[in-house]
Amino acid sequence: MKMTFISDTHGKHNHLTSKAYNNILGSGDCLIHAGDCTNVGKSGEIKDFLDWFSNTEYTHKIFIAGNHDFGFEIVHDIAPEYKEKGVHYLFDSEVVIDGVKFYGSPWQPEFYDWAFNLPRGEKLAEKWKMIPGDTDILITHGPAYQMLDWVPSNVHVGCQDLFNRVMEVKPKIHVCGHIHCAYGQKYFNDVEFLNASVLNERYQYENKPISLIFDVINKQIVEYL
Repeated sequence: MKMTFISDTHGKHNHLTSKAYNNILGSGDCLIHAGDCTNVGKSGEIKDFLDWFSNTEYTHKIFIAGNHDFGFEIVHDIAPEYKEKGVHYLFDSEVVIDGVKFYGSPWQPEFYDWAFNLPRGEKLAEKWKMIPGDTDILITHGPAYQMLDWVPSNVHVGCQDLFNRVMEVKPKIHVCGHIHCAYGQKYFNDVEFLNASVLNERYQYENKPISLIFDVINKQIVEYL
């Protein structure tokens, strides 16, 4: 299975399939977006994203909301027309594709007055307890503590309770976004951590989508592309 991971497009998704960037998004089996698909989650922004996302050259398109996507705090589903095109919106929920279980959740530690905020501690931990123990690909908007969560002020802003739950579940891949400057990959304790933010801190396109081949039988990454 070819999987491609992106995050934090903030309404600038079109550049990923533009001629100027040689359609860098490409095609494949599963396209996974880890949140912040819009600037402020207005209905027009959401429709524009979904129109684009549903027509990308991937069989399955999976996404969660992020702290900018306010509209999804009100409406927790997408129109049937998008589902018919292979779009899966995950809100503390899962989808199984070719035997691979994807689970997605939008929550993150309180960050100003943005969407899907919860205080660190018990309330966030309750959300992470919902992650099924047999999850293969975990999608959250915010990072786990010390896993691609570093910011220029030289602190780690990820969630400790999320890290604890990831270490219990041991998904093969945990993908996030949110912290644009922490884009990249990190392997720790049998889990492949990805921060798939494609925009930098100035909201300019800088980082490439992360693509890989995943062995659906043995549940492991074969290679990065």
